[in-house]
Amino acid sequence: MSLPSLKPQQDPVWVKWSLMIVTFAFLGLFLLLPLVAVFYEAFKQGWALYIGSLLDKDALAAIRLTLLTVLIVVPLNTLFGITAAWLISKYQFRGKGLLITLIDLPLAVSPVISGLIYVLLFGRQGWFGPWLIDHDIKIIFAVPGIVLATAFVTFSFVARELIPVMQAQGTEEEEASIILGATGWQTFWRVTLPNIKWGLLYGVIMCNARAMGEFGAVSVVSGHIRGLTNTMPLHVEILYNEYKSSAAFAVASLLTVLALITLILKSFIEARSHSGRGGAK
Repeated sequence: MSLPSLKPQQDPVWVKWSLMIVTFAFLGLFLLLPLVAVFYEAFKQGWALYIGSLLDKDALAAIRLTLLTVLIVVPLNTLFGITAAWLISKYQFRGKGLLITLIDLPLAVSPVISGLIYVLLFGRQGWFGPWLIDHDIKIIFAVPGIVLATAFVTFSFVARELIPVMQAQGTEEEEASIILGATGWQTFWRVTLPNIKWGLLYGVIMCNARAMGEFGAVSVVSGHIRGLTNTMPLHVEILYNEYKSSAAFAVASLLTVLALITLILKSFIEARSHSGRGGAK
């Protein structure tokens, strides 16, 4: 007795259009409209005020501090992410579950709480505060504290992106490379890294975006010292609280542009990668 052939069932056309309308409505309301509002408010009083707001000495100091923090934090978290992902995906050991939980900890803890932790550790009344004062070392209300707080809230991104990628790939290719006589470093650069490069790139981009826009943890440890410990998000808050909304939105628009450039670069590199694979075939 032959079974009746089954044909794939298609949803009605109205279902597809309803889903598209809801999706684009949410994108327009929660993504595009705020972006348009940021740039409208930034340029509302003309180019002169916009450029002047970005060239203000406090704004330039905030931009420099933000970029310096990113240049320190992103490479450190990239190194940690690769190391942690390699350890978790390639080896079995006691405490593996605990390590994964600790990697996820910054995603579960409020950034403000993470900033308070560093104040309790390195503040004047903290555990190491008296020793730091005796040796004239400043961490809280200084650049090191900002770097530490930013590193804490962002160190999960690269590791969390690479762990499932490495686990899915297994160890067969690395083992074959070692059998054929490659060293550990050669195996990493020629086998492992090419296989994880897109996951690594995505993790680095997310880490970079979060580091540039981090507010809560940095706000706690910075002290809001103009020209010294204010990052771009903190500078935006100060300007807005002083009713300098156009200047605040000008700096906010720069943050938005940096985020958009990051996403565009990601899309461009992925497109080049896919075209290269198609050409190779």
